[in-house]
Amino acid sequence: MKVHHFLEKKEKHEKIAMITCYESWAAVIVEQTEVDAVLVGDSVAMVMYGDDTTLNASTELIARHVRAVASRSKNKFIVGDLPFLSYRLDLRSNVVAAGELMKAGAHAVKLEGARGNLELIRHLVDSGIPVMGHLGLTPQSVHQLGGYRVQGRGAEEAERLHVECLDLEKAGCFSVVLECVPAELAKDISQALKIPTIGIGAGAGTDGQILVWHDFLGLQTEMKPKFVRRYLSGADLVREALGKYVRDVKSSQFPNGEESFQ
Repeated sequence: MKVHHFLEKKEKHEKIAMITCYESWAAVIVEQTEVDAVLVGDSVAMVMYGDDTTLNASTELIARHVRAVASRSKNKFIVGDLPFLSYRLDLRSNVVAAGELMKAGAHAVKLEGARGNLELIRHLVDSGIPVMGHLGLTPQSVHQLGGYRVQGRGAEEAERLHVECLDLEKAGCFSVVLECVPAELAKDISQALKIPTIGIGAGAGTDGQILVWHDFLGLQTEMKPKFVRRYLSGADLVREALGKYVRDVKSSQFPNGEESFQ
């Protein structure tokens, strides 16, 4: 999967399947599947470090996880998330942050929002760095948005999202994530754009979908957003395996002779 394949898939009406990925062992598994691309998201701060928001993710943290994923992922397109405020500084600092993710192994970077970012997007694209946009619910703006809630409800908000998506396309983004957007609006935007849309909580009318790894596996059970589908009851399976391990240890069934050195 290369950056130009995103547009080709949209033109051929082929859906794009993405998943978040943060670790080398997970990248090995994803590499053996038909998943098109992976996002090393700033969601790592929440699902792996226990933070309440994505705001504590840093460029250094994302780059470290990009490097881990890239070390075992040779055929997947890797997108690295530019974390909170890393692209809202001066132009030089913004480019340095994007460069760090690319040097770590990303094939593109993702940033949230359109207003105030268009000049940077054009500069990054002109510098050889593909950019994925992100609109709708933008978690880095959670406090400004008043929480994790659906965006684009109402004619004015819907029009703003529509215009901002077009702005991202004109600035040079190769695709855009639409998060927590009414399904009909996401479908209309997807049809209006030449570049593909990747939905998360945006209905089936987008050009692709993405899920967070820990939600997908059912490992994150403290909350379940409406748009999440768990494809595995991971937490239950791990608890069951741990219970068996404890029983085997306490009954001296582990380790057995074959698992011991003579």
